[in-house]
This record gives sequence, C-alpha cells and structure tokens, in this order.
Amino acid sequence: MTGTIIKALSGFYYVDCDGTVITCRARGKFRHTGTSPLVGDRVEITELGGNTGSVDRVLPRKNSFVRPAVANMDMLVMIAAGVNPITDPFLIDRVAAIAERKNCEPVICINKCDMEPCHALYDIYHKAGFITLQVSAITGEGISDLANTIAGKTVVFTGNSGVGKSSILNALDPTLSITTGEVSEKLGRGRHTTRHVELFRLPNGALVADTPGFASFDTEVPELLNKEELALAFREFHPYLGDCRFVGCSHTKEKGCRVLEALHEGAISESRHKSYLRLYEVAKEYKAWEH
Repeated sequence: MTGTIIKALSGFYYVDCDGTVITCRARGKFRHTGTSPLVGDRVEITELGGNTGSVDRVLPRKNSFVRPAVANMDMLVMIAAGVNPITDPFLIDRVAAIAERKNCEPVICINKCDMEPCHALYDIYHKAGFITLQVSAITGEGISDLANTIAGKTVVFTGNSGVGKSSILNALDPTLSITTGEVSEKLGRGRHTTRHVELFRLPNGALVADTPGFASFDTEVPELLNKEELALAFREFHPYLGDCRFVGCSHTKEKGCRVLEALHEGAISESRHKSYLRLYEVAKEYKAWEH
C-alpha cells in the first residue's frame, strides 16, 4: 500500500495511508544506497500488523531538500522577523534561491508585525516579485491571508529559531497546540522547541511541515547552487539575463552588465544583489558541488 510520510523520528517513519498512520522502519537497502526517506515522501509500504510496517520504496519526488529534510513541497514559507530575533535578509535569499531552483514557490512571511512592521524588508521581497505577507501570530493580523495562500498546498515552514513558526501554525489551527518557546532577550534567538520535522494537516487542506529552527545558517552544505545557475535563482534578474555585453557574465563587476545597470537604476534591490554576490563567492570555492 502507499502513503505519505508525515513524521520521521528516531529511525521510525510515520506513514499516513488514507487516514491511518502506520509506524514503519525503512528496509536495510536504504542504508546500502545512502538514501533516506524524507517527510513528505510518497512511499510504498508493507504492513506487518499492529499498525506497524516497513518502507519498501520511495516514489519519484517532485523535489527534496537537505535542510530542512523534506520532499515534495509546493511552497517554502520563510518565516522572518524584524525584532527579537532580527532575520538577516541573506538567510531569506539563500533559502529562496534553493527553493526557486527546485520548483518550489518561495513565500516570505514576516511575523511579529504588531511589534515591528518591517516595511523595508517587506518592500525588498514584494518588489522582487515574491508573495510577501506581514502577520502576527499574537494578534492574528495577516493569518487569514497566509491561510488563503497555502490552502490545499504541501508547505514547509522554515526560519531561524524564535521567529514564530510554531506560533503561526497554532494561529492557523489552534487545535494543534504545538509547544512554543520564548526568545532569549540576551541572545536574541529562540529555543529549539521543534525537535523533528512533522507534517500537520490544516482545516484549509494544507499539509504544513514545521521544522527545527536554526540559530545561524551554515552556507557550507552540498545544497548550494553552482555559480552558472545562481543568477536564474534570483527572479528579478530574469528580464536582464542574456542582454549583457559579454557571454558568461557573472553579474558581479563586468562593464555592460544589464543586471548591474538594473541595480544602479533601482530595479534590483541592493540587499538582494549583495546576497547574490555572497552566494557567488561561496559557489566559486566549491567547484566539486557543480557536478
């Protein structure tokens, strides 16, 4: 029978088969191939009795991510905040770039707008063409807009610790009662209340993965894009690609670069281009990832 992995924890995979959750182990062949089933995977399983079973095969994926470890996502919602903790735009840009190249729609969701509306951050991503929302898990502002955006989709929430991923999920569906943590005033970051990845089904038909937060973002992982395709992951660059003076333009410092001209004209934000330059430098150093 087939189902969807809704939770992975301590070597067990919880597979939803038409409303019945079967607790499974993965067959040994997955260890031999160096692959692992992921939350969001559609899988074939064998029932072993007592609501237990084994994962036999992972069905073809639409996409998959290393961090967070999920598969088959329609949308990646990057939860950000302009206060306690303040989200570095580079974190948003890196995650969004990966999502763009994996056929997954990035959504920028700025939480805690009751404390800090963060208009400058909103303007950066709205101008770049992203679905950009301002919400408050406390007051409920913008939560209905978020619910409408993700309705019927398979979605992953990600972001640095303390921005309110679990709180937003609780606001979308109060019956979930997911544990949330306070943000350290001294460190400006939250406690890692979410310890594993799990899919929650919301009343609007969305399947949402809540993921462990991160205190900082490690760029040195094999999911980084190679430098040749990096520009394609910045959607506001698209109208200018191919119009540069030189073939193979890196859009970093060349004369006659249309992307740089658009930057100087204000059509591309300085913040986004700085993130592009930072990612480009990292991509250059890790040539092995290009293959």
